[in-house]
Amino acid sequence: MRPGLRDRLPLWLQTRCAVEPRALAALVVVLLGAAGFAGWELWSGRPEPVRVPAAVAAPAADPAAPSSSSPSPPAGAERDHVLVDVAGEVREPGVHRLPAGSRVADALTAAGGVRTGTDTVALNRARVLLDGEHILVGVTPPPGSLPVKGGAGPGPVPGPVSLNTATVEDLDTLPGIGPVLARKIVDHRTEQGGFRTVEQLRDVGGIGDSRFAELENRVVP
Repeated sequence: MRPGLRDRLPLWLQTRCAVEPRALAALVVVLLGAAGFAGWELWSGRPEPVRVPAAVAAPAADPAAPSSSSPSPPAGAERDHVLVDVAGEVREPGVHRLPAGSRVADALTAAGGVRTGTDTVALNRARVLLDGEHILVGVTPPPGSLPVKGGAGPGPVPGPVSLNTATVEDLDTLPGIGPVLARKIVDHRTEQGGFRTVEQLRDVGGIGDSRFAELENRVVP
């Protein structure tokens, strides 16, 4: 500013205008620095977009691998067959394999049929077979033997009958025990929680002293 013009200005304005160029340049540098710092702070504080992680695809199932959800056969599944030993007056005695649910008549057919003239009155041809049976046809059992398990006919039994595990059919094979009394024994076992001794068989209705004497050596608890 020219000296003549500055002299005409007010004193306070002359003082402001008297700032030297070096000081003014320093002030400009400070202002620019402050503006730059404020701009950097504003830029660094801006919101940044957040990336969503890409979904990881599940590995494809191997069709050859066994499926854990596939049902497995139950442990106690019933057999689809039974083995029976047919002996006596048949054309082909021996052990025969039959479908489960087969009857005594099917076992006789598998054994080649009954020989002509054989008495089969004691055989219940309509009875369903049990696995492991021994069917005697037209043969008189040895003295003291019991009917075959299931009542298929006469024949020896390997051992005494267990009162705690025998079925109605098993008990029906004992001398003097029919289906009704066999059911009473099973019901009594269920109500009392089993037999602890053979003597407790006396508590079943219908078993007197004479019948118990017949059964005493043929059963176990």
